[in-house]
Amino acid sequence: MSLSLEGKKGIVVGVANENSIAFGCAKALHEAGAEIAMTYQNEKARPYVEPLAKAVNAKIFVPCNVVRQNELEQLFKAAEETWGKIDFVIHSIAWSPIDELHGRVVDSTPEGFSKAMDISCHSFIRMAKLAEPLMKDGGSMITMSYYGAEKVVDHYNMMGPIKAALESSVRYLAAELGEHNIRVNCVSPGPMMTRAASGIDQFNKLVESAETQSPLQRLGTTEEVGNMAAFLISPLSSAITGGVHYVDAGHHIMA
Repeated sequence: MSLSLEGKKGIVVGVANENSIAFGCAKALHEAGAEIAMTYQNEKARPYVEPLAKAVNAKIFVPCNVVRQNELEQLFKAAEETWGKIDFVIHSIAWSPIDELHGRVVDSTPEGFSKAMDISCHSFIRMAKLAEPLMKDGGSMITMSYYGAEKVVDHYNMMGPIKAALESSVRYLAAELGEHNIRVNCVSPGPMMTRAASGIDQFNKLVESAETQSPLQRLGTTEEVGNMAAFLISPLSSAITGGVHYVDAGHHIMA
């Protein structure tokens, strides 16, 4: 049984540039035969994302700032009008106020924590609600986490508990949507040189540690994350749901 996504149609949210994990996913899905809807956050981001959307022959290319619920709704409406149904959603979004990300969790403000939780975690739940009626033949929902959700990682700070909430949400969504044959999973890449990761204080040290301590003596790549996403969308993973799947060259197993 080969991995083919021919006939599959779905949404990829979170592409910022060619180094984005979301773009690694979009490329892998496109190469496997899937049709893709891709989004850009705002007009400032559009020139960086539009060539990437063309590279994967995106059938839909619309703005989507998850803070604006109407833009999320318009995205899923466009998918329904174009395809009638969808088979997958990839959510690759994380955000925190930079000063709070660089500070202690105990010093986080209610406003900063709440907004980071809304964008990084609850947006996935909102997307699941919009996707559910469009996944008429079942489907696959995927979000992105990091090992800092499970263990304390220096300088990951406020994003640790927020990613922990995201991973817990994956389990609850998997339980709630399973009766409709909608599978919900989380991919946990290791450190990668993406725009979002660059906001983490002393990120280069995190990268160096991962390279030297991982069993494979290297980092994972966005293409390898894309391959995992393609697998989780394909029929090859038809009994897999509610899990956290590491693509980090084994770094998470090391003490």
